[in-house]
Amino acid sequence: MDVYWMEQTLADLPVADDWLSANEITRLQSIQIPKRRSDWRLGRWVGKLAVASFFGLTVEPQPLTNIEIRPRPSGVPDVFINNQRASASISLSHRDGTAICAVAENSVAVGCDLETIEPHSAAFVADYFTAREQAILSETVERDLYSSLLWSAKESALKALGTGLRADTRCVEVQCERPPFRQCAWLQIRHIASGLFEGWWQQNGIWITTLVADSAPSLPIALQRPSHGPDALSVTTVLC
Repeated sequence: MDVYWMEQTLADLPVADDWLSANEITRLQSIQIPKRRSDWRLGRWVGKLAVASFFGLTVEPQPLTNIEIRPRPSGVPDVFINNQRASASISLSHRDGTAICAVAENSVAVGCDLETIEPHSAAFVADYFTAREQAILSETVERDLYSSLLWSAKESALKALGTGLRADTRCVEVQCERPPFRQCAWLQIRHIASGLFEGWWQQNGIWITTLVADSAPSLPIALQRPSHGPDALSVTTVLC
């Protein structure tokens, strides 16, 4: 089962808003905090580009206005093209000026997350990690890397479940490769009621990226814009 993903940064973001629909411009104008406005624009940008690539659509600004990412009451993003619900499932994540989007067929529940590798306090670990995860973490030399990976994988799984962080993060338990880590590896997340999610994680410098689905995915396929011109997006290498 194929899952695709794309990454964009603030440097990739157009200055103009001519790629946003009228409804999206209204939503943007309602966001008063500059950082939230910036994050929202970046999330919509990477989401629209990834969806356009998934369906083989052009990435000219005007056609992009026909693609909208609308949140359900739960916060789960839905894709609409020309005001019709599209046959795609997506997940979005952003952190510190970088955003990613995962895309799959709409029959697939998909989740992705982007985190920086950072320390997590003992109180944080006790509150959000299962007893098994805490035990493994206590034996791990690369504690910051492993705790960041666990947290990111939990966020991805909870997005795929459609609950996000409204759910207790201990309702999902992460199983993944222990140190010494490879740059990319398989992971599994088991939910207490909904079964197993599977996917991949990758370290790239200070970043951890995780991507999971409710059907075991092949290695995620990366999508990139061409270097020149407004042509359709191209499928390039896998995630890792």
